[in-house]
Amino acid sequence: MGIIERIKEIEAEMARTQKNKATEYHLGQLKAKIAKLRTQLLEPPKGSSGAGEGFEVTKFGHGRVALIGFPSVGKSTLLTMLTGTHSEAASYEFTTLTCIPGIIHYNDTKIQLLDLPGIIEGASEGKGRGRQVIAVAKSSDLVLMVLDASKSEGHRQILTKELEAVGLRLNKRPPQIYFKKKKTGGISFNSTLPLTHVDEKLCYQILHEYKIHNAEVLFREDATVDDLIDVIEGNRKYIKCVYVYNKIDVIGIDDVDKLARQPNSVVISCNLKLNLDRLLSKMWEEMGLVRVYTKPQGQQPDFSDPVVLSARWLYS
Repeated sequence: MGIIERIKEIEAEMARTQKNKATEYHLGQLKAKIAKLRTQLLEPPKGSSGAGEGFEVTKFGHGRVALIGFPSVGKSTLLTMLTGTHSEAASYEFTTLTCIPGIIHYNDTKIQLLDLPGIIEGASEGKGRGRQVIAVAKSSDLVLMVLDASKSEGHRQILTKELEAVGLRLNKRPPQIYFKKKKTGGISFNSTLPLTHVDEKLCYQILHEYKIHNAEVLFREDATVDDLIDVIEGNRKYIKCVYVYNKIDVIGIDDVDKLARQPNSVVISCNLKLNLDRLLSKMWEEMGLVRVYTKPQGQQPDFSDPVVLSARWLYS
């Protein structure tokens, strides 16, 4: 049985299992098994050189932003409008087949914008070019999830699920859990506040699933089982995401207003060139870039070439 089949079998077992106090330990172990299998799924095949097919491009500028979305939602058109770089756009799906970079000049800074091929449901399992797209997204400082305003809710849930499956955590902070493996001494479990989702027995069972028998665990917040597994895995990427709803010119004003009021969301229309300035402002805000202008001693400040600093370390 392959890894994907084993994952689906465990997911089916979790769906059949009732969620109550008696089954929480069993469900915790199943979640740990799925996390281990998903990690194996992302590893290169044994015997390969490790240099698989991909389309990584060299980082340039003061930040990197990745455009992620389903085929034909307007990613290529958005790249052309914001950067001036031509990316082929057409009325059929999968027009873009590789990664196309462009540069946004905004507030005296250079921001690299990447137009990635559309991903489909099952991308985390290798369908389409999902793994390469998600690998590039992991190296970005911000993700712009481009959605079709007329069918956005279902697409947003599917894309979020695919990204979560490969270890991307959107608009979340790393859990306040201290975890350190030791050579001897057994498992030390402590918390600085009452826990409602995890207890000592459940923590022991999850650690034993990973064959960890000597470790120190300290909870500094009321974290969940999934948070504990993320900390043990140690390969999660916490990244900010802005949900960009394109094609608002084909829906009603009430629907536009509803979408615009959602957290971390911007509504635009590439066709009518609506609200693109607000999108750039939101990108700047979420990336946390700060310009510092230097002043040589005895001379006027240099306002042409600032030093650009970032608050992105808060999410790393």
